[in-house]
Amino acid sequence: MTLSTPKFIFFGTPYVAKDTLAHLVKAGYVPSLVVTSPDAPKGRGQHLTPCETKTWALLHSLPVLSPEKITREVIETIATEGAEFALVVAYGKILPQSLIDVFPLGLLNVHYSLLPKYRGASPVETALRSGDTMTGVSIQKLVKEMDAGDVLEEEEVSVHPNETTRELRPRLVQIGSELLVTTLERFLDGTALYTPQDPSAVTHTHKIAKEDGELSLAGDALTNWNTYRAYAESPGTYFFMDRNGKSVRIKIVTASFDGKIFSPLRVVPEGKNEMDFSSL
Repeated sequence: MTLSTPKFIFFGTPYVAKDTLAHLVKAGYVPSLVVTSPDAPKGRGQHLTPCETKTWALLHSLPVLSPEKITREVIETIATEGAEFALVVAYGKILPQSLIDVFPLGLLNVHYSLLPKYRGASPVETALRSGDTMTGVSIQKLVKEMDAGDVLEEEEVSVHPNETTRELRPRLVQIGSELLVTTLERFLDGTALYTPQDPSAVTHTHKIAKEDGELSLAGDALTNWNTYRAYAESPGTYFFMDRNGKSVRIKIVTASFDGKIFSPLRVVPEGKNEMDFSSL
């Protein structure tokens, strides 16, 4: 960050945010404070574990705040930083107007779709689930209404036919990180263009539930393939199979599609180890 760069705060939680933060710091944009979601129970022992962004920030000696809720006291604490603007990447909480008003220059948000398409919590998954061949990244001015702010920059990204969220999301994060850095230059020197979103073209996504990953192997093969692609990273896909008179849940680890037939390759039957589907 150059001497002329105003002080800013970074909001983010999962690896998507961590990777973006790392790219920003490498480019010289170092936040005065990193705000993340609080530690959460993970693993078989359900031990409280910091998120990826918090872990990275502390490792690089960046101050971290991890509030349970955005309360008035939290907003007052953030306000004392005197930051001019903020960057938001997959923070996981809705920011109230009272917090948005803290930043004189506003807040920028990285969203992984070509807004106004796929506003909401699952744009990457929805693009894959829909069989889209093109998606993208948008840098928007954050407002109270979710993903409704003016767009400063966007970049189209082609979707490879065999990509799942495991491959597409990291690609979008890298592209989005680079786009954010170039956008910041224009945002800070006052030359950025702000394009309002077309309200007639708005589409929404939903928060994904574990049940969304259930497949029927007797169902449409392309639908199964796109669902597998969409949820390969999380929450995963699965189907039920009758084994010895009992319905058993089978998690799909990897699968393939030849244009006609959807084929699970590696699976994990409930209570068992990973195996080839052909071994069931």
